[in-house]
Amino acid sequence: MNLVKHTGGCHCGAVRFQVWNSPDLHVFHCNCSICTKKQNHHFVVPKSQFTLLKGSENLTMYTFNTHVAKHSFCKICGVQSFYTPRSNPDGYGIAPHCLDPGTVHSVTIEKFCGEKWEESMQAHRSIRDMSKPVADTQLTKQNNTIDK
Repeated sequence: MNLVKHTGGCHCGAVRFQVWNSPDLHVFHCNCSICTKKQNHHFVVPKSQFTLLKGSENLTMYTFNTHVAKHSFCKICGVQSFYTPRSNPDGYGIAPHCLDPGTVHSVTIEKFCGEKWEESMQAHRSIRDMSKPVADTQLTKQNNTIDK
């Protein structure tokens, strides 16, 4: 798998991050209560592929119910550009619409029934693996890509 470095952040620029992921994004559209309210779409990456570049002091967090998901957002502009999803507490959910232009080739959207979260997690065969680091990663800084 070929990975590229995506950069992004919130609306006001106080929070900035980089993430290594495929240029072809697999994005989840969840219909749980909070994702519906904020129209959350996200793709999942391992923590090792995410770097917060600036703005930790500008992040605030909201949790509810099981408190496993950590909904972080900029306390200046209110935008959530990434968060820790309940499905993948060992990774991050990245909002594709918060990425800077130029690195995304395609987006595939998969609906996820968050209204029936437990059933959906049992039925989904690969979502938990999306936050697991892939072995044998070789970083090629010259190309700004990672080949797997």
